[in-house]
Amino acid sequence: MLYFDRTVDFVRALVKDSVSSALTLFKVMIPIVIAIKLLQEFNLIQYLAMPLKPVMGLVGLPAEMGLVWAGTLLNTIYAGLIIFISLAKDFPLTQAQATVLGVLMVMAHALPLESAISRKAGARFLFQAFIRMAGALLLGMLLNGLYTTTGMLSAPAAILFTPEVQTDQSILAWGMEQAKNFGYIFVVIMTLMALMRLLSAIGVIDLLNRILKPILKLIGIGPKASAVTVIGLTVGLTYGSGLIIKEVQSGSLSKEDVFYSLTLMGMSHALIEDTFLLLLIGGHISGLLWGRLLFSLFLVALLVKVVKYLSDTFCDKYLWSVPR
Repeated sequence: MLYFDRTVDFVRALVKDSVSSALTLFKVMIPIVIAIKLLQEFNLIQYLAMPLKPVMGLVGLPAEMGLVWAGTLLNTIYAGLIIFISLAKDFPLTQAQATVLGVLMVMAHALPLESAISRKAGARFLFQAFIRMAGALLLGMLLNGLYTTTGMLSAPAAILFTPEVQTDQSILAWGMEQAKNFGYIFVVIMTLMALMRLLSAIGVIDLLNRILKPILKLIGIGPKASAVTVIGLTVGLTYGSGLIIKEVQSGSLSKEDVFYSLTLMGMSHALIEDTFLLLLIGGHISGLLWGRLLFSLFLVALLVKVVKYLSDTFCDKYLWSVPR
């Protein structure tokens, strides 16, 4: 009976949290879907995507995929997924291209919100936004070069929820199709939430934390900051930043460690959840998880070395600040 009650409580809490998260996302995503539909109806997609063509060309993607990344940068990965679903049937990708697009999305998304969160914890807004966008593009270029040179992942991307080709072009049919897509998104949200709670319950999250701690120490992040950083890497930037703010207020973390920790978390937070999410569009774990994590660790290790040669005045002005 006790087991049954716990199961009921788990399911009730899961559904409640999933509905709350989904509704918050849908308020942002629905206007985006409508805007994309209007752009498609008036054949404006190509003109809107034109300025993004040089940037997407650097990473081997169609210019139109720049709209996906732009939506992701301003909002969330889920918002980017909705835009991608709207464009996927017209612009099919290989698995390599889907992986590169996924890397852009997981490394640099929701910048207005997440960079503001980092700022509250003690890292400068503009630098955090810049390093995440620049890092995403650089890793995208490296992966594109690797996949193109070796011929890896050249098969068509296997997208979990590829939109069906509609014979009925009415607004009603389009609306029903979008409702179905939002239903898929809700199922994804609830599944990922359940997966994260399961992994936490069986100790996988703790195991990852123990593996990552010595690596963070090796690249130059102090032991007190590394304990918080691994939580952000596995769970998410918002939670990790919240813990950092508490530690800073207690006086146990230096501003340098806060900066390195937030920079690493910005590029590689929610390693499990975000990786699973971008596998849905046909991305490959080689870039989405291992490529992103190794690149982020290398970049922060390099940053630790470079910052030692910068003046305190420069760092205080451009890199870190007092938490707010």
